[in-house]
Formats: sequence, C-alpha cells, structure tokens
Amino acid sequence: MPSPTLTADLPARRAATVIRVASVPASHVYVRHLSAPDGVDDGVVRLPDPPTSGRSEQSQWWPPTMLAAAWVHRHHESFDVFHVHFGFDARTPAELADLVDALRTHGKPLVLTVHDLRNPHHADRREHDAQLDVLVPAAQGLVTLTRGAAAEIAGRWGRWPTVIAHPHVVEVEQMAQLQAGRTSRPGRTARVGLHLKSVRAGMDPRIVLPALVRAVEGIEGAVLQVNGHAELLEPGGRAYDAELAGLVHDLGDRIDLRVHEYFTDDELWAYLSSLDVSVLPYRFGTHSGWLEACRDVGTAVVAPSCGYYADQGPVETYLLDEDLFDESTLEAAVRRALVRAEPAATVADRERQRLEVAVAHRRLYESLLA
Repeated sequence: MPSPTLTADLPARRAATVIRVASVPASHVYVRHLSAPDGVDDGVVRLPDPPTSGRSEQSQWWPPTMLAAAWVHRHHESFDVFHVHFGFDARTPAELADLVDALRTHGKPLVLTVHDLRNPHHADRREHDAQLDVLVPAAQGLVTLTRGAAAEIAGRWGRWPTVIAHPHVVEVEQMAQLQAGRTSRPGRTARVGLHLKSVRAGMDPRIVLPALVRAVEGIEGAVLQVNGHAELLEPGGRAYDAELAGLVHDLGDRIDLRVHEYFTDDELWAYLSSLDVSVLPYRFGTHSGWLEACRDVGTAVVAPSCGYYADQGPVETYLLDEDLFDESTLEAAVRRALVRAEPAATVADRERQRLEVAVAHRRLYESLLA
C-alpha cells in the first residue's frame, strides 16, 4: 500500500498551493502516470495538450504546440513550471533556444526529463545531440530514469540529474487481471516474441531475427512468434519494407508470423501477456516503455547491451550495440529468461512507486518555485 507518510504529506501540500505545469506532452501514458493514483491529490495540475489539427486524440500533442516561443509568450500566465518530456525533435536547436529565452523572459523554470540520450528514430545522432546541448544546460530541473543515464549526462554536461524511475504503463486494474491470467496456463509451449512494429532506425531485425530463429529452434518446446504491422510487411503499405518482408516470409513455419494493424492498448497488453519472453531488437537507445509494460504483465525481457535497459529493471542482456553483435549471447539470454520466471512487478509495488514518483515531481517543482 502507499506510504502513510507520503499520503499524509500530499494533502498539506495541496492545501498550500496548486502547481500548474505546462507539460510537453500531458496525454502520453508516461506523463499521465506521473500524477498520484486515483483518490490522492498531489496538488499538481498539468495543462491539457493544445490540439493539433488532423491528429487523433491519442497523438494530438504531436508536433508539440507548447514548444513554440510564441506559445510561451501568449500563455505564460497560465502555468508555473514548463516540463519537457517528448517531442522536442520537432524543433530545431535554434527554435529551442528561442523557447529557452521566452521562458527566461517570463521567469518560468524549465524542467527536462531526459528519456532519450540517443533518439531511436534517428540514424544520425547529431541533431538530437544539438537539441540536448540547448535544453540540458538551460534546464533548472533535470530528471532522468536511471543512474546509468544520469552518469552519462554528468559526463557530457557536468550535471547530475534527479533519478526518478519509470512508472507503470499498464493501468493497475488491467495489471491485476493479466497477471492473474498467467497463473492459469501451466505446461504450455514457451513463447518467445519479437515485435517488428513499423521498424525505426534504432531497431535491427535483419540481424536479430535470423539469430533468434536459430536460438529458439535449439530450445525444446519453444516457439518464436513474430508480430509485424501490415503497413510494414504487406505490399502497398505506407512503410512497406520489401527486404524485411521477404526475410520474414521466407522463414515459413520456422516462426509463428502474425501480421496485423496497430494494436489498441488493450490488444497490446493482452499480446505482451501471452508471451513468456519479449526480445528487444535495438542496436541503440536509452530507455524503454515496452520493457515497463512487460514488467507490468509478468513477461520476461531480453534486452540489448546498448542504453540503460538493465538499469530500468530485471532483464536478460545480450550483446548488441551499434555494429557489435554476439549471437551466442542472444541464445544464452533467451534460455536464462525462459527458466528464470522473473515475477511481475506487483500491483501494490506499482501503486507505491506511482505515489513516490508523484511526490518526487511535486517536490522538484516546489524547489524551483521556492
């Protein structure tokens, strides 16, 4: 259960003042779970995302309107703290410098959570580095998710961020249901999953997939399930990749191939829960919400050695970092993951963590406004 000390502390803070946060974005699941659990008021109000024409409700915050200096000049009286999480890759370093100047002009503290030290969508890291070179030195409050990332930030910019762990991704009611469902399927075929989604620059399925096929074929009673979006694997799709589609289809019955449209959240959580192991095929990256969702539903994770995935939570690690890859470490990691049976993060643990995360953000904001 949540700490009585923390829950007793929050109402007093709430009575003292409400802190209004211009959060970029507000509707992303990570940001929504920075607020205290239902029934607990943390005294922090995050402004809704300004709608962007033509976007779905789920992604209406993209590209982030709030990151324009003009928006700050027009709306500075409506917020106390400006907190950037995602979306600044939609702005040039010069535009971000204008944003920083606008916040300084109006005396509004900037908080930056460094989720990505390497943008997973960019093959070339230079633009993202230049954007961070503007935001990290300018931020009065600096947050990241792991101590490994904090150490890299300290080495690159001479600043040690506050480390606040990633909260749960799956809603707690669904967590409880999906975790309970796992206990009723003993003796079934071990299922290892590789999800291709719509391949981004940081993924390397052309290297990982053939090696993973060989690894799983060497494990008695295991099957490799490969999921991919129709737009990626079917001719005429918006992101159709003929080479990857050919590789996948040529594997035939060596894999259990599932081609489908984008999952809804409920479908995604059910899919993750159906796996015993989920393999992350990233050759560069920093942190992973996918990893956290797997922890929520009790699915083991095999993660590459790049980034700070092993700092986020218990994973089995294999060597994949840019052009470095060791197939034997992948097979060993999958075998360990299948026998380890790492328990899911319990609902009680995630609720307790959620409250701790909310309190940590409230205290950070208070320290900047003091």
